[in-house]
Amino acid sequence: MQPNLRNILHRARSQLASILSGPQTIAFLPSMTLTAFWLGGEPALVVLAVVTPVLWMFVMGPDAKSNLASASAIKGMITPDKFVSRVERTCTDAPEAGKTSALFVLELDGFRELQAHYEAATIDKLLKAIGGQIIAASRDRDVVSRIGDCRFGISLDAVTHMDLESCIQISNRYQNAVEEPISVDGTPFFISASVGFCMLSRAPDAGGQSWINAALAALKEAQHRSGGSVRAYSPELQARLKHRADLREDVSTALEKGEIIPWFQPQISTDTGRVTGFEALARWVHPDRGTISPAEFLPAIDAAGLSERLAEVIIFNSFTALKAWDSAGIHIPHVGVNFSGAELRNSKLVDKIRWELDRFDLTPDRLSVEILETVVTATTDNTISRNIKSLTSLGCLIDLDDFGTGNASIAAIRRFGVGRIKIDRSLVVRADRDSEQQRMISAVLTMAERLGVETLAEGVETAGEHALLAQLGCNHVQGFGVARPMPFEKTIDWVRAHNASLHDAPTIPRLRSR
Repeated sequence: MQPNLRNILHRARSQLASILSGPQTIAFLPSMTLTAFWLGGEPALVVLAVVTPVLWMFVMGPDAKSNLASASAIKGMITPDKFVSRVERTCTDAPEAGKTSALFVLELDGFRELQAHYEAATIDKLLKAIGGQIIAASRDRDVVSRIGDCRFGISLDAVTHMDLESCIQISNRYQNAVEEPISVDGTPFFISASVGFCMLSRAPDAGGQSWINAALAALKEAQHRSGGSVRAYSPELQARLKHRADLREDVSTALEKGEIIPWFQPQISTDTGRVTGFEALARWVHPDRGTISPAEFLPAIDAAGLSERLAEVIIFNSFTALKAWDSAGIHIPHVGVNFSGAELRNSKLVDKIRWELDRFDLTPDRLSVEILETVVTATTDNTISRNIKSLTSLGCLIDLDDFGTGNASIAAIRRFGVGRIKIDRSLVVRADRDSEQQRMISAVLTMAERLGVETLAEGVETAGEHALLAQLGCNHVQGFGVARPMPFEKTIDWVRAHNASLHDAPTIPRLRSR
């Protein structure tokens, strides 16, 4: 049996076991018996009598029983029910004694991926080991409970004084405990965790459940930022969460109505000044809220499971733009489209792109596939690797985006057929005034030259940065200093005006060979 199927059955047993082991089963079985007799008479009762014990043995077998107990089997942890009772008691007792407390909720990052790649028994051992490390990082009178698959609650013993800084330090202590390397059956694991917390003095309402919900809201905010983040509860946080929830409800309709479409930012050659491509950047022009930034709506699209649909919309509109530029007599060599890790995991991605290229009668080299450096660095996913290699074989261009923010190796650049690296804005900013930045850029450009790949600097905002990059030998530049992203309707006039201005543009000499 494949690991994924085994894990699905394991989780199904766990969920059914939690249902059938509860008191509701007493009422459920008689009603099921009556229903069977009403629908099928005595033969149905015979079938039910045979099937029910088999189902019961499958669900409530030894593995399922141990699975049910796993939440409280970690030495030193209490059950979720007892945890809620303890939180309720602290809410009442601490203020009466003139004391305060704080509640922390910690969740492991990337847990779904772990579940997909490892057997359930391995995951159980891993969780118990992590739980032990959390217990070791806690004081004797603090209480800890596993309150979800990969979620732990920690209620601190009441103290006379507690402030925001001390809570942040405690959060970091728990994160450090989780990040300690763990080996399970010879396999090393390196785990990170996000933490949300709420001080009792800032709980929105009296009562333990309200306090827990506040800490959970802070956890959601931490996870929205990035893995390994820490966030404290505040009244404003609820408004932000509601705003994001509203966006999640609206994004599906927005995609189908054409409210989310690509805007295009030009990329130009530092040798000729000519436009060498456009990058397609998703923009949402909301009829009521105006322009919503990608930082706001892209997480909503991901949370709604619509990343694949967004990619389809961006590709369709980008290819439509390429054909329109061709018809207008404007030479745009290619358009760059960003692909997230989730999109690259789609086993049908290459076939879809091939079909769209044929549909628009475009050659594959008109599409530049932009992949984040962090995706290339972190990927152990065979589907991602296979898709990138297949896109290279198809003839698409591969750009390594945000270069300098991850740890992409030279081997990865060669393995995936990267044709161009996009130097991140963090290396470009103040490059004309900062000698250290210049040395960093020179090193990247030298490496690229030796590997035979082109370079593009992102986020170029000043004439000084543009000139310095051209002198150092960077092939292309992109950023507000060239042009801001614009809707398709403005691109043709912009390109014509830009080309007309090139007659008066000075030539920037290259510095000596690096």
